[in-house]
Formats: sequence, structure tokens, C-alpha cells
Amino acid sequence: MKLSDLIKDLAVERKIGDTEAEISYLSCNSSDLQDGTLFFCIDGERFDSHTLAKEISYAGVVAFVCERPVRTDCPQIIVKNVRLAMALIASAFYNHPSEHMTMIAVTGTNGKTTTIHMLSSIFRAAGKKVGMIGTLGVSYDGKRFYHGLTTPDPIVLQSTLSDMKEAGVEIVVMEVSAHALYHRKVAGIRFAVGVFTNCTRDHLDFFGSMTRYMQTKERLFRQCSFGVLCFDDELGRKIAESIPHLSYALDNPAEVFAVDVEETLRGSKFVLNLSDELYEIRLSMTGRHNVSNALAAASCAHHLGVSLETIAKGLREMENVDGRLEYVCSFHGADIFVDFAHTPDGLEKSLNALNAHTKGRLICLFGCGGNRDKDKREIMGEIAGQICDLVILTSDNPRYEDPFDIIMDIERGVRRYSKDYVTVQERDKATEYAIKRLREGDILLLAGKGGEKTQERMGKTIPYDDKEKVLSLVASLKGT
Repeated sequence: MKLSDLIKDLAVERKIGDTEAEISYLSCNSSDLQDGTLFFCIDGERFDSHTLAKEISYAGVVAFVCERPVRTDCPQIIVKNVRLAMALIASAFYNHPSEHMTMIAVTGTNGKTTTIHMLSSIFRAAGKKVGMIGTLGVSYDGKRFYHGLTTPDPIVLQSTLSDMKEAGVEIVVMEVSAHALYHRKVAGIRFAVGVFTNCTRDHLDFFGSMTRYMQTKERLFRQCSFGVLCFDDELGRKIAESIPHLSYALDNPAEVFAVDVEETLRGSKFVLNLSDELYEIRLSMTGRHNVSNALAAASCAHHLGVSLETIAKGLREMENVDGRLEYVCSFHGADIFVDFAHTPDGLEKSLNALNAHTKGRLICLFGCGGNRDKDKREIMGEIAGQICDLVILTSDNPRYEDPFDIIMDIERGVRRYSKDYVTVQERDKATEYAIKRLREGDILLLAGKGGEKTQERMGKTIPYDDKEKVLSLVASLKGT
């Protein structure tokens, strides 16, 4: 495809050189180059790839998209925002695949992953071919792969959407993170429905304030034809002022709500009231927050023409979502769960959900990620200290921070409300400590990592899986 065709609808500030160059590959990674590459120079947080232009122009790059002229003889397209240009060019390069499928975006601090899995199950029950993109990876047409990000970068995203279109996918449900919106990853995609779950404290290390974080979330709905909005959240009610929508809520007036909610440790049931149509819904997940996620999924599916009977079938048949308040096993009469909860709101909701069914002690093992919002650590410690009978503080993904320093930050919150806590820096040893102390009726929650398969420490990615560790330890302890 010619460069001129890729940029014909782009806001270009300046063109340098021949724009008729033939483009056969897109990249923003200097280690991923082929002959015919159009390279996007990004001035990132740690490195500015504009400085590499001369070097990589000898490695197959035939043109550059950049925010300022670079030292090269290759053609250059100067734009105001390279990330935005990359998303729009990638869409054009792959012939705008999203236009051939029904696109659904789910955004929110918590609940995105569970909601897209609920939607996928509902649409599959309706006989549709579904593609799913999110934190746990990509799945469609029997294929599954992990890309490492909640929302893939634009080139990967558009390539994936193109493959989905070729595979006959009819509906795509995808998570759209605040970071993705800030970096314009989904620019050029028109969503049939945008689903908003909630907006609570997270990523303030990046966004700086809740106001900026909320404004970034709100951006998504400029690209949506319709909104499914949680009216239990202030931002959901605000978004409703600017877009046709369907509202849902557990605690506030809304068009879609739940009555007669009953929860057990293994699941829940409720009566769905969807614009005065009633239907009993059963979930294999516990927690009021998962009832809320189900309301979001049901509202979206119903807006797109799925019957309540099919919605109920899809939710009833949905498989467990990896690492989302997921039951792992029992040991000594105690139940063990893992959950991705890594925000104050997420941790509080998961602990309250389990606490309602705890006959013995509620024990929580968790840490906080390094090089991220430090202020939330103390808040999460306070939450655990208030709700739990025993708190075990350990490492999450310490990244480039000292794990002990992170634990100390959390500890300040815990000890305001409880003396019943211990610190065990290594997560595997902390898990063993917790399991060995379980008694009948106890519930143990390992929070923070959920379905993650690795741990990030000092620039290294180390294999680590909470569920595998639990199952391995329980098997060895049962054998002793």
C-alpha cells in the first residue's frame, strides 16, 4: 500500500520527501523491522525513538511518521501526535476491519475483564461468532494468545481485528483501559456500544489526579453510538448527559436493576429487571460487584437484540474467569480464592463478598505493585485491617522498588485497625505460611495478581502463578 493512501485522511503538518513509497509493514519497535517498514517515532517516557531514525533507515525502513524532522534521507510525515497517527494509519493499512464487525468497548477501573467474558458467553449462546480482547489475552475462532496489555497497541490491535474479520467474527468485545484512551490506541474505531462499569482510585501515579483519570475514561464515549452506564457511579451519570444510553445500578434508580439478590460462596442468583421485563439470572460467581457486571452485560446484549432468555442462558453457562474471585481449592476445611483485586475499591468488594460467607476467619494475603500509585497502599492496608481477621503482607510485582518498603507502606494502614497481621516478603513463602495456618471454616484470599502468570522484579519477568502455587502447596501438604 502506498504511503500517500495511508495518510490521505490524516492531519499532516508537513511532508518531507516522496509520499509514494510502498509500505508493506508497520512498526514502532526498532527491533521489529522488515523491508518496506513505515516506522512511527515515539517520544516515550523512557526513550525517544526519533533519535534512531538514521540508524534504522538502513534496516528496511522506507518512511517515518514523527513529531519533528529526523536525520534521514527517507520520506517523513510530520504530525502533531504520532500515537494518534499510528492508530489511524494502522486501521487504514488493515482496511478498517472494525467497520465489518459489531464493536463493543468496556471501560472502568474494575470489572472490565469479567464483563467482557459475560458478554462473550451471552453472544455465543445467541449463536454469534465472538472475538474477545482484554487483560487475559485474545480469543477467537478457537485461538488464544496473550499480548501482555489490557488493550494492545494499535498495530497489534488492528492486525488482530483484521484476523478476526477474516475468521468470520461477528462481534468483538474488548477492554479499553484509561492508558489506552490516553495514548489514543483505539482511535479510528467506532463502537456500537460503550460499557462503563465504575471509576475508582487507580493509576494516579500516571494521571496525577482523579479528575484527569475520569476525563480520560470519559473520552471513550465520543467514539460510541450508545452507552451502557452504571448509575451507581458519578461518572456514569455524567456521561449519560452526552450520549443515548441505558442505565443500570444496584443502589440508585436506573432502567436496569436487580431484585431478590441471593449469594452463596460459589455463586449468586437474582431477578433481572430490564426496563420492566423480568427474568431470573444465575451466576457461578459470588459478590454484588459481579451482579453489577452481569447487569452491564445484560443491558448491552439486550440493546443489541438478544432476548432475556438467551442472556440468562449465557450467564448461567459462563465459565469461571481466570483469577477473578476464583475458587481454587479447599484445605483443612477452608476455602482458598484468588482475585485480581489491586485497587482499594476492588479489594474492599472482594473481601466483603467473601466475608459474608465466612464461618471461621477471613484471611487475606496481598501486596501492592512497585513504581505505581504509592498513596493507595495505606488505604488498601486500612481496608484489609478493618475487614479481615488476619492479614498477610507480601510482594506483588515490586518492579524496581524494594519489596520491604512497599510492605511498610501497606502496614501503616493495617495497624490502624488491626494487630493481627504478619509480613512475609517472598510471596511463595507467604502463601505457604497462610495455607499451613488454615482451619475449618476459614477463607483465604490471595489478592492482587489473579490470573497473572509472572512476577516483575528488577527488570526481570519471573514465572509465578498464584493458583499453581496454591495447588502445588496443598498437594504437598496433603501428602505429609
